[in-house]
This record gives sequence, structure tokens and C-alpha cells, in this order.
Amino acid sequence: MPPLTPITRAILIAMAAGFMLQQWLGDVIFVNFALWPPGLDQVVSIGGDAQALGFKPWQLVTYAFLHGGWMHLLFNGIALWSFGGAVETRLGPQRYLMFFTACVVGAAVLYLLTLPAPSPGQLPAPAVGASGGIYGVLLAFAIYYPRARMMLVFPPIPMPAWLLVALFIGADLLLGIGRVATGVAHFAHLGGALTGIALLLWWRRSPPRSPPGGGPAQR
Repeated sequence: MPPLTPITRAILIAMAAGFMLQQWLGDVIFVNFALWPPGLDQVVSIGGDAQALGFKPWQLVTYAFLHGGWMHLLFNGIALWSFGGAVETRLGPQRYLMFFTACVVGAAVLYLLTLPAPSPGQLPAPAVGASGGIYGVLLAFAIYYPRARMMLVFPPIPMPAWLLVALFIGADLLLGIGRVATGVAHFAHLGGALTGIALLLWWRRSPPRSPPGGGPAQR
């Protein structure tokens, strides 16, 4: 595995801490910090206390630090560890943190905008996981290091980073439109990638200013 950079390490720690809180506090974490769609009018009982389900603004960020199980956490953690350091080195810690956070929020917004209406009497499942932010990181990696060799797990075919990321995004688009594998938030992945490319294009048009004294600008 590549060496851990500071912000990537902090995000991984936050993801692990969020998952530990899920195991410790249970449903109360999901009710308050997972991403719920607006307009819900449901009250559930947790530990004898009434809890209202519904969207809250902080859920646009906090959902990313919760996960649906150990494998979900492990997969996202490995992906962020593998690609986050290179992107953080290229952008600099401050911009990288801003980039990851923006991709997480953008993923949440597109997910909510494309969420189908639930069937009568059916309670929608909340969205959890850092995949939207990680898709932004993957896209940034493919832009900055397009010819880096990457390997699919199955089938084990080596290919350049730009092609692998393009295949991931294309698959999410097709599966999302077709409503295939509805337990996966395909449009959240796309929202993270779209936010990432929009932010990178914006930064390309407005490079960081040099600090007072003529020193190099931080990126």
C-alpha cells in the first residue's frame, strides 16, 4: 500500500470511528447521521425514546462516515488509501480536504434528486458510505495520472487509470438508469465524480494566489 498522507489518514480514522459508533450506539446513529430523504413523516422508537426520521443538513456530510458493514468499510478504505495519497500530494492538504468534502456533498445531492418515490407504506433505506467522495478521488487520480497501470480484481486485466475509471463511471450510469442493484447508490457515485471534475475545472481556471512575500502558492 502507498504511504498515508495526513488528510487521507484523518478521513480513514473518521470512517473507522463512525463505524465503531454504529456498533456501539446502533440505530440512533443511523436515524440521526445517515442520509435520509426530505419529506419523511415517520417516528420510530429506539431504546424507548421517540426518534423522528428525516433529512437534516449535517447528513450531507456525516453519512459518508457510516457504512453498511465491514466489507463496505474495507472496500472504501482500501480505495481511499490506494488513491487518496497521490491526489492529496497533487492538490495539497487544504484543497484535498475541500475536494473530498465537496464530492461527498455533491454525491448526496444527486442521490436525493434522483431517489425514486417509495412505495406506499415502504420506508426508504438511508444512504451511507464514502463512495461518492472516493469516486471524486478516483476521477482526480485518472486526470492527474491517466497512464498509471491499474488492475481489475475480476477479470485481472491491466489497464490505464483513465480507462478503468471511465468503465466504473459508465457502469454506474447504466446501472443507475436501469435501476439495477438498487441497494447501491449509483447516482451518488456519479454525483461525486461530477462534483470532482467541476471543482478541478474551476481550480484550473482560477489557480491559487501566491502568498505575501512572493513564496510559492500552496496547492
